[in-house]
Amino acid sequence: MKVLNKQELQKAEEALRLYFPESQEVYGYVCRINRVDVDPTDVLVDQWPDFRVLLVKPGQQQDPDLIKDVCIFTKDKSCLMNVLTRTDVLDWKQDMILSVDLQHEAMIKAVAANKSVPINKTDVGHLMRLQDPSKLKAERLSFQVSSVKESHAALINSKWEVGMGERTEPLIRNMIRNFPSCCVLDSEGWPVSWLLTYPSCAMGPIYTLPEHRQKGYAKALVTILAKKLHSDGYPVYCFIKLENQPSYRLFTSLGFTRECLQGMPYRNAWLYFNQVSMTP
Repeated sequence: MKVLNKQELQKAEEALRLYFPESQEVYGYVCRINRVDVDPTDVLVDQWPDFRVLLVKPGQQQDPDLIKDVCIFTKDKSCLMNVLTRTDVLDWKQDMILSVDLQHEAMIKAVAANKSVPINKTDVGHLMRLQDPSKLKAERLSFQVSSVKESHAALINSKWEVGMGERTEPLIRNMIRNFPSCCVLDSEGWPVSWLLTYPSCAMGPIYTLPEHRQKGYAKALVTILAKKLHSDGYPVYCFIKLENQPSYRLFTSLGFTRECLQGMPYRNAWLYFNQVSMTP
């Protein structure tokens, strides 16, 4: 597969806009790469410029112990299958989380089974998007909002629903160091509510300590970060797990809408391969 250069990435960003919602996550990656030169990431295509498969994965210089998503978009399911079976673009022996349109889950599982690669878990989430962030109201707050610090990484990782102990703390640190974040601090300077940004520009993870809920913290953080991402030229979106009704209600109340494809809610899948699991 071909690795896109800077000029080609600019053209890819324009092309991917034509394929929402399926291309939303890879579009977020490409948007970020085109604006901020951090967090080494490779964008590969099966051919150029008329690509049928576009894949985003950590760059060669990235820490091999840092667990990250490999994100795939395709216009053609058979082309994706050919890429997965006939190229070495993925190292199937490594721990990996593959992010892809849910409709491709069965095919990818079949490819993995043929390679004797174990799949430990599949998570599924709805894509939520804010069409017009300018309509968000900036309310007067009775509390101060700050940026998250790297010293907060262990706490945030311990509350992350997909956290894997020491294996995912470097990922949280990477997000704090390189991407927008915000939080509400207690009197001792520790966060009680926080919201980060994934490398794909998707908002999350978001969490509020139980004893600090129902105070409007999460709503304020989503509003602030959404405005920040929008002003910096990034898409404003998130993924909400099917069973996470509190988050679904929160984002819906702020104007986020569930993206649909052919009249049905669009759903994304994250497939956990080899030793990657939900258990620390």
